[in-house]
Amino acid sequence: MFDIRITGTDKLNPYEELIKVFLQPSEYRLNADAKAGPEADPKAGGPQESQDPAEEPAVLLEYCYDGDADAVKRQIYRDLEKHTGKSPKWGILTGIRPVKLTWELTFGQRKAESREQGTEAVLRDRYLVHPAKRQLATEIMDYQRQTAGDPGRKSLSVYLGIPFCPTRCLYCSFTSNQVGKEEIARYLQALGKEIEYAGAAAAEDGFRIESVYFGGGTPTTLDAGQLDWLLGLVEGHFDLSSCREFTVEAGRPDTITEDKLSVLRKRGVDRISINPQSMKQETLDLIGRRHTVEETEEAFRIAKAAGFQCINTDLIAGLPGEDFPDFAESLDRVIGLGADNITLHTLAVKRASRLKEMDENFNYKEELLREEMLAHASERLRREGFRPYYLYRQKHTSGSTENIGYCREDKISVYNIRIMEERQSILALGAGGISKIFFPAENRLERVANVSNYEIYIERIDEMIARKRNKFFGQTTE
Repeated sequence: MFDIRITGTDKLNPYEELIKVFLQPSEYRLNADAKAGPEADPKAGGPQESQDPAEEPAVLLEYCYDGDADAVKRQIYRDLEKHTGKSPKWGILTGIRPVKLTWELTFGQRKAESREQGTEAVLRDRYLVHPAKRQLATEIMDYQRQTAGDPGRKSLSVYLGIPFCPTRCLYCSFTSNQVGKEEIARYLQALGKEIEYAGAAAAEDGFRIESVYFGGGTPTTLDAGQLDWLLGLVEGHFDLSSCREFTVEAGRPDTITEDKLSVLRKRGVDRISINPQSMKQETLDLIGRRHTVEETEEAFRIAKAAGFQCINTDLIAGLPGEDFPDFAESLDRVIGLGADNITLHTLAVKRASRLKEMDENFNYKEELLREEMLAHASERLRREGFRPYYLYRQKHTSGSTENIGYCREDKISVYNIRIMEERQSILALGAGGISKIFFPAENRLERVANVSNYEIYIERIDEMIARKRNKFFGQTTE
């Protein structure tokens, strides 16, 4: 047991996120005293044994916040590294966007911090990031600049959320519902109303649409007629003349049919996602995926025949019951199926998932195995001509790992890059959508959220539109 005490602040969350990389919740107690100052805690940073005889012997770690949160984090990191033997490779970074930080230190508003030493030295000394991760973040930043470039003035990405899936996966914490056709039809009418307003408002504000992304949920839960109607509405209300990519997540192979793909191609969709997560049937059954391995293979076949410019696929490292050979075989098979863009996720056990209910500490198990899976995947994909092009991290993952997208032949996802670099406005429509208006002069985002519950979204659609009218459109973003 670790008894961790921080004086000088009552804001513990930034420190606890780092502590949880090392320790399970049952292995530590964290306390704060915001009133105490540096002079009140001369022993800050030193490990001691608890002296309370009524308690189980614990390692006492004390720290004092004096205005530099990163300094406290470095002390915590080094102490826990010594006591646990773990050495998380992203150092004290717990945020989801390390590539964004690398860009800001190199080219952005934080460039002054790295002027003397350089970005790599700041990542090493201030954030304790290991060499391989520093190199990876820099490599991805450079490749993004080469392929995606800067968003440009008044550039906009449009996201449309379809919060429905055939089944709910064991690890899922997203907005996902299993409903009948009547409910989906009600939702589409409300979404259509938001599309009509947003398309006109975007044109009036002079936005130029760079990408359109249909996510969820699973958009191909809709039937071919519903997809045709919805895509036609987008086409009719938004000026897509400057659109670089149009993506639809066809994530569940069991929702993919030739007639749906025909509709997508007719409406200008050039990029789809087919996301098996694993190519082991026993795993698919366990995690609640209703499709078969054969359906994944058939989905790739008909998608290739339909002529999509890019097919993305997702795999997850660390799924329950999978060992290294299982993951390696899944990777080999999706490469063989002709995926142009492969995103590797480390399983994140979120609070709202069924897996969290089953095993609260699942994400702390077999951390080294998951690192080995990702290391193997990186080497294997690079041999096949893939390059890493975007990266993000999640809370509640196993160890200090990341989710990383690879592509070949420069078949990036512009939308994925923009959502992570946070230098472009994102217009998000539908239940659970969070729009982000970007103010470049201040390097600042303001968020405008829709409600997550699809039924409440339908009931309050006029309010959702009013939120965008008052907080997203008509803003001065020069």
